[in-house]
Amino acid sequence: MTRLDIRLLADLEARGLIAQMTGENGLSEYLSEAPRTLYCGFDPTADSLHIGHLVPLLALKRFQDAGHKPIALVGGATGLIGDPSFKAQERQLNTPDVVAGWVERLRSQISRFVSFDCGDNSAEMANNLDWFGPMTALEFLRDVGKHFSVNSMIAKESVKQRIDREGSGISFTEFSYSLLQALDFAELHKRHGCSLQLGGSDQWGNITAGIDLTRRMHGGAVHGLTMPLVTKADGTKFGKTESGTIWLDPEKTSPYAFYQFWLGTADADVYKFLRYFTFLSVERIAEIEAEDAQAGGRPQAQRVLAEQMTALIHGDDGLAAAQRITEALFSGELADLSVADLEQLRLDGLPSAELSRGDLLERPLTQLLADVGMAAGKQVKDALGRNAVWVNTVAAGMDDNMKAAEVFAAEKALGDGYYVVRLGKKKYQLLVIR
Repeated sequence: MTRLDIRLLADLEARGLIAQMTGENGLSEYLSEAPRTLYCGFDPTADSLHIGHLVPLLALKRFQDAGHKPIALVGGATGLIGDPSFKAQERQLNTPDVVAGWVERLRSQISRFVSFDCGDNSAEMANNLDWFGPMTALEFLRDVGKHFSVNSMIAKESVKQRIDREGSGISFTEFSYSLLQALDFAELHKRHGCSLQLGGSDQWGNITAGIDLTRRMHGGAVHGLTMPLVTKADGTKFGKTESGTIWLDPEKTSPYAFYQFWLGTADADVYKFLRYFTFLSVERIAEIEAEDAQAGGRPQAQRVLAEQMTALIHGDDGLAAAQRITEALFSGELADLSVADLEQLRLDGLPSAELSRGDLLERPLTQLLADVGMAAGKQVKDALGRNAVWVNTVAAGMDDNMKAAEVFAAEKALGDGYYVVRLGKKKYQLLVIR
């Protein structure tokens, strides 16, 4: 039997991971008395989770490691509607077939964070379509709707903001979302003895609705705990880059790009992110911060964060590949890169273009590099004049009339037709020529 860690809430508090909770000291005592069953819900609004989901995902793991039993609820039903909480406008509705496909993708991703085979506190997966699917509209209105006051629903801040905002307001469909999430808690309490719901701080209104409904329907005393939404010190949105969202699926965000995202964390955010996202002790994180302050040079914290997160999400092999690619691009030694590494770069690590050998015929190098968007023709010509264009670490030469077919000869390729082009010190592009 897994030993219960009664210091769990104290650790979450020290990490800054508690925004709101019911009962304050009562919840701490409740969790220390016996293993409890808890859940967190994830709506399938895309075919992959992204790093914005990491805080609640890792919270499930933290609770399981402390001896409690987590349930990961995938919203096959609520995903068909969409949560309006603090959203500026109505979500676009997706078809049942699309949502069902996303549910299966999310199930697979969640299973990487919690264990489904570890004894008494093995995790379970649930899908709220199991209870909403067979339910009729009359049953929902009679058995669930009667427990809710429209007055109190309108007063919730997440709904009030939408009603007060000029424009389309909020539809009845989204207005009813909190009832659906409330019934999730009541159903999981009835089916699994679930007594705690986790969520982001924007979910507090939905969680308290579930606590109230569970009490009314089943007489159950249940609890809620929310975690802060992740914000960056400069006010920009966490998890977004120029190339888009940072996904957990390696086919959408490569391990290399994932590693680079964390490596680029601002000094003002990095120690907070180490507390939020890693399993390093708060004492060790404090030591890292003190060592960085004393060293006075480039902090080590970003490297530690990038290593911890990439290994956690993509495993040791993913981390090794990300480090290998990073070192190769920094040092210019590209020969050790595998075809898989080059494909990572092609996915989203570097700008890339695919060409045929016929595209090279009679084209000057300056024109080709301008055509694939690496730089304007004049910039390429200037760089060639400074001997500052390299293809697979070999200088292309200083002749701006040089033919592309000569520079990109088949025998000079990495793997099967890969060429890493560098212009100046920092501008890279991957060309795939077949």
